[in-house]
Amino acid sequence: MKLLNTLTRIVPLFLQFILNIGLILVGLTLVAFLIREAYMIFNNLFISDTVTSFYDMTEDILIFFLYFEFIALIIKYFQSGYHFPLRYFIYIGITAIVRLIIVDHTDALATLILSGAILLLVIALYLANTKLLKRE
Repeated sequence: MKLLNTLTRIVPLFLQFILNIGLILVGLTLVAFLIREAYMIFNNLFISDTVTSFYDMTEDILIFFLYFEFIALIIKYFQSGYHFPLRYFIYIGITAIVRLIIVDHTDALATLILSGAILLLVIALYLANTKLLKRE
């Protein structure tokens, strides 16, 4: 019985430790990609002699923000006592769908459906920020 009590205390702590190490490694990887993406944007704007299209530059900037949002999500996870706030996932979803619309907007119906998905995410964001659901 004493062994079972010890295991029920130690196993969650061990798993939380492994999760934290994994998230730190993912965060460091995302920081490396964020720096690489910032360098690519800076290089395309100021150093490179090649002409970069508006859509390619916008896509690079949105990818930059996706990395930024995921890093912010990991930071918020540690600051809020090992909890992922729902609204950060919604922000990431909205940004990802906007990027998809900018990159592939050849089909009008698909763009309309994706716009509807953004509207649903904005409604979900509004509901998540109401006082009934807000935890922070």
